[in-house]
Amino acid sequence: MNVSVGGGEEMRSRPDPLLEQHFRQRGSVLVAGVDEAGVGAWAGPVIAAAVILPHDFSLAGLNDSKLLSAIRRRALFDAIRECAVAVGVGEAEVTEIDLLNVYWAAMLARQRAVDALKPAPAHVLVDGKRRITGVRLPQTPVVEGDRLLPSIAAASIIAKVTRDRLMEGLGSVYQGYGFERHKGYGTSRHLAALERWGPLAVHRRSFMPVIAAERRQPELFPLREIRATDERHDSLLR
Repeated sequence: MNVSVGGGEEMRSRPDPLLEQHFRQRGSVLVAGVDEAGVGAWAGPVIAAAVILPHDFSLAGLNDSKLLSAIRRRALFDAIRECAVAVGVGEAEVTEIDLLNVYWAAMLARQRAVDALKPAPAHVLVDGKRRITGVRLPQTPVVEGDRLLPSIAAASIIAKVTRDRLMEGLGSVYQGYGFERHKGYGTSRHLAALERWGPLAVHRRSFMPVIAAERRQPELFPLREIRATDERHDSLLR
């Protein structure tokens, strides 16, 4: 199956379908790739995706979502959803991230993505160095798998676009925080909004920038007074 999606971006390394054929030749006909998005963000959930591609699948331009433009990702997202044997999406909510820490929350999102696959795969290829806890299927972790294996690259795109759309929706609800632009990641605009208005329910209170902003709520600790105090303190240390 050959699918073409327009675009001419340079790729540092392209996923190699021959690597996935290795697992199919060993009897694992249905092979799923798994990746997630949003681990380093200050706000919003972690979204994981699991994708099973047809054995003859070929999609021009398929690569790690981080190497693609937003327009390119959206086009590939649609092509993957149309042609994939199965796509599973899992989410770890902000409360789970704060309770478990983001590493284990991402593991939970990955597990949920695999569990959502119908049919279930015979083998799971995981981006990174660790197997997914709670998944009893045969697994192979692949470092930089999102750049090497088509199914993991496809999962990275599904996870990224799914999460971006969710954060864009939050941007329309919480106007002024800029979620539609930074998608919850740390930027100067995001930090400025945190300092001005404080964190929202969608912010991760286990992340230091959010903790700092929460302790500097304007109605409790006016920022200008904190800054003035900090300046006086700094002058004593010079």
